[in-house]
Amino acid sequence: MARYQVDGKVVQGVDLLKRRYWGWRLDVWPFAILYSIWLFAVAPSIDFTDALIVLGGLALLHILVLLFTAWSVDFRCFVQFSKVNDTRLATACKIIPAKFSGSKEIVSLHTRRPVAGSSASSVGNTDEIYFDFRKQCFNFSVENNTFAKLPYPTKEPFGYYLKSSGHGSEAKVAAATDKWGRNVFDYPQPTFQKLIKEQVMEPFFVFQVFCVGLWCLDEYWYYSLFTLFMLFLFESTMAKSRLKTLTELRRVRVDGQMVMVHRCGKWVKLSGTDLVPGDVVSIGRTTGQDGEDKSVPADMLLLAGNAIANEAILTGESTPQWKVSIAGRGIEDKLSIKRDKNHILFGGTKILQHTPDKSFHLRTPDGGCLAVVLRTGFETSQGKLMRTILFSTERVTANSWESGLFILFLVFFAIIAAGYVLKKGLEDPTRSKYKLFLSCSLIITSVIPPELPMELSIAVNTSLIALAKRGIFCTEPFRIPFAGKVDICCFDKTGTLTSDDMEFQGVVGLDDTENLETDMAKLRERTAQVLAACHALVFVENKLVGDPLEKAALRGIDWIYTSDEKAIPKKSGGHPVQIVQRHHFASHLKRMGVIVCIQEQFFAFVKGAPETIQDRLIDVPATYVKTYKKYTRQGSRVLALAYKTLPEMTVSEARNLERDVVENDLTFAGFAVFSCPIRSDSATVLYELKGSSHDLVMITGDQALTACHVASQVHIISRPALILARTKCGTSFEWVSPDETEMFAYSEKEVEALSDTHDLCISGDCFEMLQRTGAVFKVIPYVKVFSRVAPEQKELILNTFKAVGRMTLMCGDGTNDVGALKQAHVGIALLNAVPPAQSGDASSQKQPSKPENKAGKTKKPKPTAESSHSTEPAKSITATSNRHLTAAEKQRQRVQKMIDEMNAEGDGRAPMVVKLGDASMASPFTAKHASVAPTLDIIRQGRSTLVTTLQMFKILGLNCLATAYVLSVMYLDGVKLGDVQATISGIFTAAFFLFISHARPLQTLSSARPHPNIFCAYVFLSLIGQFAMHLFFLITSVNEASKFMPEECIEPDSDFHPNLVNTVSYMVNMMIQVATFAVNYMGHPFNQSIPENKPFKYALFAAVGFFTVITSDLFRDLNDWLQLEPLPEGMRGKLMLWATLMFLGCFGWERLLRWAFPGRMPSWRRRQKQVAASMNKKLL
Repeated sequence: MARYQVDGKVVQGVDLLKRRYWGWRLDVWPFAILYSIWLFAVAPSIDFTDALIVLGGLALLHILVLLFTAWSVDFRCFVQFSKVNDTRLATACKIIPAKFSGSKEIVSLHTRRPVAGSSASSVGNTDEIYFDFRKQCFNFSVENNTFAKLPYPTKEPFGYYLKSSGHGSEAKVAAATDKWGRNVFDYPQPTFQKLIKEQVMEPFFVFQVFCVGLWCLDEYWYYSLFTLFMLFLFESTMAKSRLKTLTELRRVRVDGQMVMVHRCGKWVKLSGTDLVPGDVVSIGRTTGQDGEDKSVPADMLLLAGNAIANEAILTGESTPQWKVSIAGRGIEDKLSIKRDKNHILFGGTKILQHTPDKSFHLRTPDGGCLAVVLRTGFETSQGKLMRTILFSTERVTANSWESGLFILFLVFFAIIAAGYVLKKGLEDPTRSKYKLFLSCSLIITSVIPPELPMELSIAVNTSLIALAKRGIFCTEPFRIPFAGKVDICCFDKTGTLTSDDMEFQGVVGLDDTENLETDMAKLRERTAQVLAACHALVFVENKLVGDPLEKAALRGIDWIYTSDEKAIPKKSGGHPVQIVQRHHFASHLKRMGVIVCIQEQFFAFVKGAPETIQDRLIDVPATYVKTYKKYTRQGSRVLALAYKTLPEMTVSEARNLERDVVENDLTFAGFAVFSCPIRSDSATVLYELKGSSHDLVMITGDQALTACHVASQVHIISRPALILARTKCGTSFEWVSPDETEMFAYSEKEVEALSDTHDLCISGDCFEMLQRTGAVFKVIPYVKVFSRVAPEQKELILNTFKAVGRMTLMCGDGTNDVGALKQAHVGIALLNAVPPAQSGDASSQKQPSKPENKAGKTKKPKPTAESSHSTEPAKSITATSNRHLTAAEKQRQRVQKMIDEMNAEGDGRAPMVVKLGDASMASPFTAKHASVAPTLDIIRQGRSTLVTTLQMFKILGLNCLATAYVLSVMYLDGVKLGDVQATISGIFTAAFFLFISHARPLQTLSSARPHPNIFCAYVFLSLIGQFAMHLFFLITSVNEASKFMPEECIEPDSDFHPNLVNTVSYMVNMMIQVATFAVNYMGHPFNQSIPENKPFKYALFAAVGFFTVITSDLFRDLNDWLQLEPLPEGMRGKLMLWATLMFLGCFGWERLLRWAFPGRMPSWRRRQKQVAASMNKKLL
């Protein structure tokens, strides 16, 4: 059957299904036949007890089949559905999601008749076939024979949007509502009962309840009830915490504010929840009855006017973003939401200020900006973030597929043991078949302890909670173990490794000398005007906000900028500059431009990357390249300034000039030089990363020479650097050192050899050549510094690293690095938004704005660049708001905070609730820090999770192998456990597992790396060696005890009676269990050692003390309660000595293997050669 492909990132493919009639389901008719055969053929012909065993087996099989339909989507498809090829015959479909996008699901397939007036109804009267998956709608395309995500009008030419006047008739509105639905976040609120039902239907839980039933049949009542109580307790707390998470998310709603919408040729007032894509609306800053700013109800494209928006709820970025209309964009150019973010108001964000455009043909009645709705509901940016959070709140485990394989490996041994017992039991005709099958079932089921699923989730969730306390939030918890495997760390430069606080040094290049002009009085007037007016600074509530570089330039030249978009020199004599139109900075263009008016004359002012501006100048100075390279080599940020005089025209004509016309045929006005101080801890953090077996890479949009200088300061580069650049003739490429003293011809074959002696740097303009010649995989993996790269190229770099087998970490800001952050195995968005103490949910984000407004009004306005630092006003705001609180209110706040903290802690097992405002849509990890230090925290926690999981599996493996032996070979010799003994053993195991999972990672990252996989030589050799020693200790001790036993045959199926062999067997088993935990505990160099992990240390001491007491028979009443026989005098000393020798042997073997098999850097070069070779074959 053909699998339908799906056009979308979340879904990989779709299989069409038709539901079977209930009588023809494979979980109905085969069992009806089997029950009939039992009733009429089996039951009359054999013994009644045996017949009941057969019936019990049949019922068990039937229950298992029914349960498997709930556990496995593929099995449910096989049993309850038949596969079909025709969409008209199908009633449901199986969704195969993309990797890491969740598990398979069966969803209903719907058909609907298009409403009259819609595009579909005009094409033909065919029914639309669609399915809904995770709040996204996918329609079937008959032409392409695929399912595609419901299209939204987000990729049309700008001319299409400029002609928009809204939906012209009620029929079109009805058709749009039918197609896209209402603009709401609707998801059902689950009840506690529904969640607990989900929890108890999980395979592990059902398996454990089944085991408990078997233990009860074998008369282990205390142990069974203790286990059952523990299971239900943990499942209830898990369900409760999930309910709390989902309730929290339901509070986020689309703002139902009333907006003016242009429908049917007139303006009408509608609720934000009634908006549909294609609506033309008037949007501006509005406040509710409580004085709160209302949020934008949907994603919208600005047609006229501009606005300042606070996008912290989505990106976490505190700096308000300037949003401008699409006026001036080429009408043929197509909209790209990634590239044209500065034209789009995103749903959920708040407008701080807006300026309407009254010259546009369609005017708004309430003075708002004119915008067209692009996306609504769950398809908005806020909806997308909601979906990420909503569908990643399931229980998380580390190494889930490996854990399944490992359990299968253990089951294999258990089946051998059970087979041995069955064979021996069937040889004895007097043995009870019921007891024999019971003991075989017990052996197989003893492989998985009740606490396994809980422990696996605790390993990840402990890390989630630890990171959240440090202001680091994670929306995709499965990535935490990846952080422990990372071997290459990539960093953005500006705002990540270097500070945002730029320092303006001066201007250079205005004369033939290369000397920096620092005296602003000597600066040419036109150069000062370009610096003063060519920027995107804006006033929000009497505070200047925007790029720190532009603020630094304004301060440096001693000009002021006013709220009416006018730049004025502080010293008399200069002319004020009025900004008329801005063409904002675009990363793919590497420049920005403004149209200004000075004394009724229009000018175009432009600034950008020196190599970009060079191609747009009428006359390039002879020392142009030499000058800017001199300063970039010193690590300075250099911007080229240029201008041109525009002909006489009206203001509206100036505003409508195309960008290319404005930014061409320019006159050079000098280079602005800025120093970009490296953050105080960048070098220290990167030095620690390098010392802990990580390769370091810089990926920046800055110039190559600047990037190389900064890279050498922060330990990314430690050898001579070589930069790949075009030769002077421009036809080929060569490697050049920053000071241009060394040159090597470029050859893709020699890159690997060159990387052994030099650190390589390439710039964005080389990528086209690499892609054209198929050399991407031969060059990129060896490069240390990438400069002048566009956001799409950052994605390509990360994908290349991943393709050659590297585990990647990308650290950047949440605005222009989104693609790379999403592509990396571990993406960390650094945001300087909110301090970690704030909770960041929708309600808490709103609270500070009230006092802020008041504080803003009471303060004297300062329309200058000096009032730009956002941290100082924040302090005064909190101080102002605190003064108004009474003592009682303060006390209430303190109590409320304590309650919130207690609720936030949870039980350590539930995933952390990531709230909007904490999470960034930019990347899986969001860190509220102005520093790269969170990379250390995340790697530290990742390594801790990895080693904790590994040690759990080793301990589990050893315990299960010992149990399989005890229950098989020794069971046949009549050795059994008492009920109280089994309960005590269970309590110790649960406590040990809990304490080892809460071990904290060490502060210093080690150069040793953890083993990334469970299946490796180290783990297998460790298991085999330790198990051999355990077995030898067990057999020797039991044989020694047998010497003191009377010569009598003990029936395997008899009830438990205390005897010496049972007593010794129990003591030895407990000693082996404790030794297993102590020996396999992974402390240094990743986690706390046993003495540092105090709960675990005390638990070990308690266990050793317990053994000493029961072995030495100090308290006879205790031993009687535990059903233990007194040991012969000579036996006590021998047992303690052998236990010590067994522990020392296991400890020595484990330490030897850790020394012989250390974790190593992955050998990616072999993989890189394979990928490069396969790429060459494709090209040929």
